Amino acid sequence: MQEQVKTETVVVDKINDVFGRLRNRLNEVIVGQPLVIDQILIALLADGHVLLEGVPGTAKTLMVKTMARFLGTEYGRIQLTPDMLPSDILGTSIYDLTTKTFALKRGPIFTSLLLADEINRTPPKTQSALLEAMEERQVSLEGRTEILPELFMVIATQNPIEFEGTYPLPEAQLDRFMLKILISYPQGDAEKQMLRNWQNGKYDRHTPMAEPVTSAQDIIDCRKQLSNIKVEDSVIDYLSNLVTKSRSLSDLQLGASPRAALSWLSAAKAHAAIEGKDFVTPDNIKFVAEPVLRHRFILTPEAELDGVTITQIINNLMRQVPVPR
Repeated sequence: MQEQVKTETVVVDKINDVFGRLRNRLNEVIVGQPLVIDQILIALLADGHVLLEGVPGTAKTLMVKTMARFLGTEYGRIQLTPDMLPSDILGTSIYDLTTKTFALKRGPIFTSLLLADEINRTPPKTQSALLEAMEERQVSLEGRTEILPELFMVIATQNPIEFEGTYPLPEAQLDRFMLKILISYPQGDAEKQMLRNWQNGKYDRHTPMAEPVTSAQDIIDCRKQLSNIKVEDSVIDYLSNLVTKSRSLSDLQLGASPRAALSWLSAAKAHAAIEGKDFVTPDNIKFVAEPVLRHRFILTPEAELDGVTITQIINNLMRQVPVPR
């Protein structure tokens, strides 16, 4: 028994150390966004994808690029546009005049950390090209199945303000994202610090690239250890009651799916581990509730007309279900 407790402690210590270093370095570069960084790291550890929503100029691209550098892993970026085809993401066969054969040219999706910029600007046919990759971690090309890297994460961005000429993501694809994270402007002193960093040359493109603080293999190892994070039956019951209750709320026409429940539990376990605990508490469930649910709930037309918001619905849901003691 003592040996098992010691093993679990070592596991949590490693996760806490790896993700603590990542968190600290990211907060040094991306000032004023600690909650956003924490939520992205939760998705990274829980092996999930992220929908990152914010107005232009809030460091969404810089955040993903910097995280890839600190991980010492491959980074790919797709600027999605209305004329983009699925083959522009996945790849296609190119005829080689030298060998007189067709060779597979892989697309930008074959990377470890993929930034899909402005995903709602590209048509549904191209959006759906990401579905198999996100869910199955593989791509079907020219009748062949190509496996993606073991560390594979999609962070898709969208602008919440400009809707003209956009294609809203269908519910089936939204459900593939573990978290929807909202990023806003930095406040007060944080923005002043950002300006000082700029003045000191920290964001200059000619500045030497940041050194990795961990590796892709470390992240993969940490993911495998998440199964050692304990979840008591009372916490499982609490989460199940929240999910079930969401499906009967009068202001919602669509509540949480079974996939949402699994994502919620995985994210809560990741948050507990990053915080240095080997067990999940109701507070971990509450911490990740909004990013897990905000893109999965659909309001009724009547609730929309009444000005009800998804955030209000989530807060009401958390109040209606008793917390285990």
